[in-house]
Amino acid sequence: MSWSSSAWTMRTLAVSALLAMLVAVGGATAGAEGPPLCQGVCATAVAVPNAIPGAPTRGPFGITSGPRGSMWFGVGGAVDRVDQHGQITIYPIPAVNPVPPFANAGIGWMTTDPSSGDVWFAERGTGKVGRIMPNGAITEFSLPKRTAVPMGIVFAPDSNLYITEGGSNAIARLNPTNGQIVEFAVPTSNSTTQSGALGPDGAIWFIERSAAKIGRMTLDGNFTEYPLAKGAFPNRIVTGPDGALWFTELMAGKLGRITTGGALTEYPIAGGPVGIAVGKDGQLYLDLFLAPGVDRVNLQGQVTGHWGLPGGVGPLLIATGFGLDIWVTDSTGGKIYRVTVYDVRR
Repeated sequence: MSWSSSAWTMRTLAVSALLAMLVAVGGATAGAEGPPLCQGVCATAVAVPNAIPGAPTRGPFGITSGPRGSMWFGVGGAVDRVDQHGQITIYPIPAVNPVPPFANAGIGWMTTDPSSGDVWFAERGTGKVGRIMPNGAITEFSLPKRTAVPMGIVFAPDSNLYITEGGSNAIARLNPTNGQIVEFAVPTSNSTTQSGALGPDGAIWFIERSAAKIGRMTLDGNFTEYPLAKGAFPNRIVTGPDGALWFTELMAGKLGRITTGGALTEYPIAGGPVGIAVGKDGQLYLDLFLAPGVDRVNLQGQVTGHWGLPGGVGPLLIATGFGLDIWVTDSTGGKIYRVTVYDVRR
């Protein structure tokens, strides 16, 4: 798959016009009275190449919008970059004796440093977090335990990174300047700590999947936990445009909203919501694991758009991309999807 330079130029101009219109009409209602939503075939699959010829199909996991106007995503033992023309570059991440069941570095969650543009990634198979610069240079930091299973990575105002550790049931604070790490144990044991976000209150909010809780940790390590219904199976969490924390509940089939004061509201979402991202139009985007697709949801919890993922098998994470596009990783299907939300042809 590729995009020509002329097509990209035309698309960029159209997207710029749509962004201006979104600001004019207000992101929460765009699509109904603002820019038209894409209809028909709006999701394009991009096959993920194998790092080693003849190797099994690699399953993409984390994804983030990074430097060079590209999307960066994690696939097994490598970090991949897809540019605006659809070309993929592979950066292998060596792993020595990865922790079972991983056969390699097990690249999972990814995020971009808002100040430098560097991409950070979690190595679930080696107990490390890594940083890759725009030129491809890689630096790795080892967590206290190889079995830490790092997951969410959050940048905080104190210039540290906070990493949720599913294997250690803790949150690690990493100083990226000197590599110093401090761990804070999560109060609930075996909680499957994962996925984090910086709240507007300056605290780290995170998921306790097995414990069915939402956690909050101040930067000095004080915890508060908020229980959900048993079996909710929460998965991902983000800070919304309204200053609340929004999260998915895969098995409960719900989208949750919790204020920094702990007030909880839940909205039914069919299809098994798993990944969540805040779009540039001010709405929330969810990828659906059980019925592969993408839902757009406004801040009142109403579904305002839906796009299927043709051939999708197991969507996991979702991120904003070029312009107003949304990108989704399909770990089981070995693909990533670019979803065109708005019809730029009109």
